[in-house]
Amino acid sequence: FISLFRYLGTGQSLASLHFAFLIGKSTASVIIRETCVAIWNALHAAVMGQPQKEQWKEIADVFQQTCQFPNCAGAIDGKHIRIKKPVRSGSQYYNYKKYFSFVLFAMCDANYSFRYIDVGSYGSRSDSAVFAHSEFGKLLHDKALDLPEHTALPGTTSPAMPFVFVADEAFALGENLMRPYSSRGLSLARRVFNYRLTRARRVVECAFGILANKWRFLHTPIHLKLETAISAVKAACVLHNFVRARDGFNFEDSLTHSLHSHRPSVVRGHRQGAAVREQFTAYFMSPHGALPWQLDAI
Repeated sequence: FISLFRYLGTGQSLASLHFAFLIGKSTASVIIRETCVAIWNALHAAVMGQPQKEQWKEIADVFQQTCQFPNCAGAIDGKHIRIKKPVRSGSQYYNYKKYFSFVLFAMCDANYSFRYIDVGSYGSRSDSAVFAHSEFGKLLHDKALDLPEHTALPGTTSPAMPFVFVADEAFALGENLMRPYSSRGLSLARRVFNYRLTRARRVVECAFGILANKWRFLHTPIHLKLETAISAVKAACVLHNFVRARDGFNFEDSLTHSLHSHRPSVVRGHRQGAAVREQFTAYFMSPHGALPWQLDAI
């Protein structure tokens, strides 16, 4: 009760819990840590297991239905979680917004559920660095995610296109990772691609919004030991998936969120990723891939 409703749900301080339940602050902290670890251990495999090939296809089908972005296996992003300065951490957790934080990196599906999270990286790191050092980033780089075979885009027979993840400009372009074009001097086709990618990428922003509005301790700095704060965020993420699977999705919950985005950074991609992006760009301007309203939206 203390962990779920009073702390995770409302964000009450340890001092408030001390006076409400007549327990010591250190006791409340231990209760929160042990409960959050138990929640993670009990729910992680059930609600956040790594998708297999058929599940990737189902995720891509939902992205196509809701965001009109074919062959999309997920949206990725990183968010700052504000914390008090960890002991003897120097400036490692001090971010460019001039407060202390660690990073919640996440990949989510079009149903706003987290499929992978990495919690606890230094707040001073960029999204691309967190991604590169995460287990998910390493699996994607090594092509060990069991993604489906290349598939032609809807309405076409060739070329066969890879399944991709969508991200913002802080990430490096790759064969399986799409990012928007630079905003300078864009052609009409590239502006359409950026719009279509943003429609798919926004789902991870919405997922963070739902998470923060449901578990309101994320609206304020977390005054817990670093290990306990990480356990609390991980528990909130699996509870987010559990509640979504049970209750479904309320659109209004995703309109805003208070977690802070990373600062965009210039990251270079490689030629194979550029070729895949150009194929998507051409498809979105073709009769098979164009949306009736896309030119009015850019």
